[in-house]
Amino acid sequence: MDYEIDLHFNQLLKFLEVEKDFGPGLDLQAVLLLIGVDILGQGHRKFSKNEKLDLMHIAICTILEPYGYYSFEGNDKDNWPHFKLEKELPHLNDREQKHLLKQAVLEYFKKEEIFTI
Repeated sequence: MDYEIDLHFNQLLKFLEVEKDFGPGLDLQAVLLLIGVDILGQGHRKFSKNEKLDLMHIAICTILEPYGYYSFEGNDKDNWPHFKLEKELPHLNDREQKHLLKQAVLEYFKKEEIFTI
């Protein structure tokens, strides 16, 4: 099962690098950052280190929302989205955590009709 998710995730990386012209060197963190920027909807601009962490948090909350872990609460005055933790994530080791995030990323891109497997 890990192999299939990794295979599809690597196909997504190649798609983003070539078709969407993000260039080589993308990894899970970079994809989460891209998702966060997309969800924020403010376009491309320079983000501070803390904003980049917030963007990755937005992405994680968004991609795990369909799994019931988070729910969208609304946007603040600066139009940044906020989420409520609905249920605790299970204790996962590093490999299991990456697997869950990669699977959720693939589902996000599929739902947004950006990339299909």
